[in-house]
Amino acid sequence: MSTSTSSAVSQTSSTESGTSSTSTAQAASNVAMQTLAGNFDTFLQLLTTQLQNQDPLDPLDTDSFTQELVEFASVEQQVDMNTNLQTLISLQQTTAETSALQLVGSTVTLNGNTATLSNATGSSATWSLNASATATATVTITNSSGETAYTGTVALNAGTQSYSWNGQGTNGVTWPDGTYTLSVSATGANGQAVTVTTQVQGVVTGVNVSQSPPTVTVGGQSYPITAIQSVSNSGLSSLSSIGNLNSTISNLTTSINTLSQYL
Repeated sequence: MSTSTSSAVSQTSSTESGTSSTSTAQAASNVAMQTLAGNFDTFLQLLTTQLQNQDPLDPLDTDSFTQELVEFASVEQQVDMNTNLQTLISLQQTTAETSALQLVGSTVTLNGNTATLSNATGSSATWSLNASATATATVTITNSSGETAYTGTVALNAGTQSYSWNGQGTNGVTWPDGTYTLSVSATGANGQAVTVTTQVQGVVTGVNVSQSPPTVTVGGQSYPITAIQSVSNSGLSSLSSIGNLNSTISNLTTSINTLSQYL
């Protein structure tokens, strides 16, 4: 074998070795990048493997090496941030759940359109209507199966007012006890639609803390705790108002949204 041929073979061997080393480092990098957020030890292993397998004819330059160290440090901080956020979320969830449990037995007003009719106790189904302007409204009341029990018209003043239904249907027949849903369509004097919101009042008989946010049971219906607008004769001892509880839920939601940006 001639000297030139021997040199060519040597260069080819060196090139293949460098290519092999580069491929090995790249493979190690790909594997490590799949678990970046899970274990910082992976980054140290990646760095060590890269140093061991870099091409001696084309070593990693200082600037690139420094940049990678900075990136590794940034990811370590991200992992720590995620851990701290998880702890914060856990604490806020515990606070929200504890506060929610104290609502049992309290009379609350919440956003909703389903009320309970009890002929046995003489309790009408009652809603609170809030109209944005004076209007004439058509009210429709349906039972839990979606059957229309009553349809009628009512004059609404601007602001909040109460609306009760004694269970007597449009045809004069008294409907049985149960939960009934109210829908309202209102128009003003100029014929334009008027916005009407509905609220219901009842006693909290149960709380489900497995939901996020927790839900409360009022009149046999489940509502998110954030739907509560006010509390009367409350058994709350750690919160001065429902606003504090909703603030806790809001903070929890913000933390979850922040965490999701890093996961």
